[in-house]
Amino acid sequence: MRVRVPPASMAFTLLLSFLVALPSFGIDMSLPALTVMGAALHVAPARAGLMMSLFMLGFAVAPLFYGPASDRYGRKPVVVFACALFIIAGIGCALARSLPTLLTWRVVQGAGAGASMTIALAIIRDLFEGQAARTRLSYVAIATMIVPMIAPSAGAALLALGGWRLIQAVLAGVGLLLLLAISIGFAESARIDPANRLVPSVIARNYLRVLTHPLCLGYILVNAAAFGTLFAYVSGSSLFLINVEGMRPDQYGLVFAATSLGIMAGALLNGRLSAWGVAPDYPLTIGLLVAAAAAMALLTMTLAGWMPLALVISLLVLANFAFGLIAPNAMQGAMQPLPQIAGAAGAATGSIQMMTGAVVSGLVAMLYDEHSALSMTALMAVCSLVALLSYLLLARPAERVVVPS
Repeated sequence: MRVRVPPASMAFTLLLSFLVALPSFGIDMSLPALTVMGAALHVAPARAGLMMSLFMLGFAVAPLFYGPASDRYGRKPVVVFACALFIIAGIGCALARSLPTLLTWRVVQGAGAGASMTIALAIIRDLFEGQAARTRLSYVAIATMIVPMIAPSAGAALLALGGWRLIQAVLAGVGLLLLLAISIGFAESARIDPANRLVPSVIARNYLRVLTHPLCLGYILVNAAAFGTLFAYVSGSSLFLINVEGMRPDQYGLVFAATSLGIMAGALLNGRLSAWGVAPDYPLTIGLLVAAAAAMALLTMTLAGWMPLALVISLLVLANFAFGLIAPNAMQGAMQPLPQIAGAAGAATGSIQMMTGAVVSGLVAMLYDEHSALSMTALMAVCSLVALLSYLLLARPAERVVVPS
């Protein structure tokens, strides 16, 4: 097995980061153009907003097919196929003349982006063990947090330069760059088992193995619930800070950047702790406790009607810092036990994470009362407690038992 870019190199980590960041390009670069796109296609901006929902639909469902396919045929062919889908869909979006056509291509574009986390997790599991895997996951998390911070500004600049169709054309170009980088930089990392047939019964059996393996299930739930805490903040913070507290959009952008830096700081610290040989249960436990404490403090303040902005923002940054400690360790814990079906494990981890985020963000919007942060802080508290309990009651006890894989 040969990898053209050495796995231990920073170039390899950046290549994985590029792969994982693809969905952020697809989502965040398009955000500034929703109103303009609606006007150009003669529909209301709210209907144009469906392009985000349908992108997420393709992004959430496609990994369930990519994971087993990568176990059978290899990681590289699946990534090449997914990048080709992303490129074709970007061109289709750029040429769309009606909303139904645009929405159809956005589903395909989301499906193309859907290989990102699933295959990156599988590649890391193929090539790295223990501390090395945790370190790579931390550094990938750091790099991919940069994209959501710059992509909306890049999208706005492209919108001013050439309109919304230019944004979609540039997304196709991003997909092409990734396709070339993968083709040149990666060799196959999977140990392919010809007996692992790609038929429904085998796929179902592999997913059942993942979801009934105590370690896998425990860490999948920890990761999904922690992601739910993050998405409760992402979906509810603008509702509260802009609509209730009267914060200007540019001020809110600074708050969002600060919380993103919090995640990066947590992931960077986790990477350094891993490199120093610190066992993963220490940063994971600290992260879960900090996230639960910050979320519960925010909920208590909300119920008391006392929400000083400086303290609220500090607690939000702290909760996001905790996510940076939690996510790399939880994902690595979910991927570790079943290396021979790492694609299926990565797909289950990614899909359950995204479905949890979608459900939580929908609940935050549905329960928003227009005068408080209750829907955001309540769901942050619930999700952070579920993450902590999933670790204490499922994942940690399973660590003490050797489970056949």
